Amino acid sequence: MFDIDAQEIESAAPPLDMLAHYFEAHGWAFERAGDEEIVAKVEGSWTTYQLRALWREDERVLQFIAFPDIRVPEGKRTRLYETLGLINEQLWLGHFELWSGDGALLFRHGVLLDEGSGESGLTLGQTETVVEAAIDECERYYPVFQFVLWGDKTPLEAMAAALIDTAGEA
Repeated sequence: MFDIDAQEIESAAPPLDMLAHYFEAHGWAFERAGDEEIVAKVEGSWTTYQLRALWREDERVLQFIAFPDIRVPEGKRTRLYETLGLINEQLWLGHFELWSGDGALLFRHGVLLDEGSGESGLTLGQTETVVEAAIDECERYYPVFQFVLWGDKTPLEAMAAALIDTAGEA
């Protein structure tokens, strides 16, 4: 995906440093918000995603969040919660959730970095998995959320309409 030498691939770095390196290598705008947070923006095919990583040194946990720029109005939250249930049961890594305060939809997952494993940080492979899983899932399910919120489809109708598997090549 981008040019990096083999030694960098095998070694681990502090999580936010590795994410900064990854974002920079992709040409994505990002900024560090202190020692425990990094925020980036990436253009997807549906919207611009805000990516946010929070590092908790004491717990050795990296929380990674992708915001697909969707706000859910009060009157549509029940239907969206049903949609989230259907989507989340299909995911292997991370989950979608709705923040009750402002109705923001987000994708979130965490990475526990075990001090006893010999690795002192996040590897390039872990970084790629964390970031790409978040973006891929947001891209995959964005149309489902739009069908439910603005197309007045039921969650099952939205899933059926938006997640059509294609065969072959065009």
